[in-house]
Amino acid sequence: MNDHAATLVVPVLTIDGPGGAGKGTISGLVAERLGWHLLDSGALYRLTAQAAVKHNVAVDDELELARLAEQLDVSFPVEDGQPRTLLEGEDVGQIIRTEQAGERASQVAALPAVRQALLQRQRDFANLPGWWLTVVTWERWSFLMHRSRFFLTASADERARRRYLQLQEAGVDASLSSLLKEIQARDARDTQRSVAPLAGR
Repeated sequence: MNDHAATLVVPVLTIDGPGGAGKGTISGLVAERLGWHLLDSGALYRLTAQAAVKHNVAVDDELELARLAEQLDVSFPVEDGQPRTLLEGEDVGQIIRTEQAGERASQVAALPAVRQALLQRQRDFANLPGWWLTVVTWERWSFLMHRSRFFLTASADERARRRYLQLQEAGVDASLSSLLKEIQARDARDTQRSVAPLAGR
């Protein structure tokens, strides 16, 4: 972060919680209503995983994944309350929301070097003019700024049901029982990882 950015006091509102709880939807609406910038920091892990697929990097190659994370070319424009997700200029919002992408992202998020690289990427988004709204993945940031954190959750059954309906609306065939098992497995991995485990407080 440059010296100018370090002197800024940028309000930060974070919404954390397990996958499928509705954080992205709520955050997009809040960001648009307030006129804040939106950073979907949870999507950064999905984007890193997608960049790995694009550039043929294995999901267990920690050093190369960290390099990709440091150089991610991403943006999150909001249109009509709905955030778009651009990777290297390509809209990958649908691609990174698949269950397979979520599985890869969960694996990537467990790697300390990747988390550290993405922590710096998150800091780099903190620029004025305007406000900054972050979504997902609370870290112990060293920003000189106001921070407020909300934790949004729902049962695994409800999140599986929501995801099932989303996939149906998109014309994608899915199994509700399989989605539930995948969500439960991801919850276990995200809450039990040694680095920044998901927690409600």
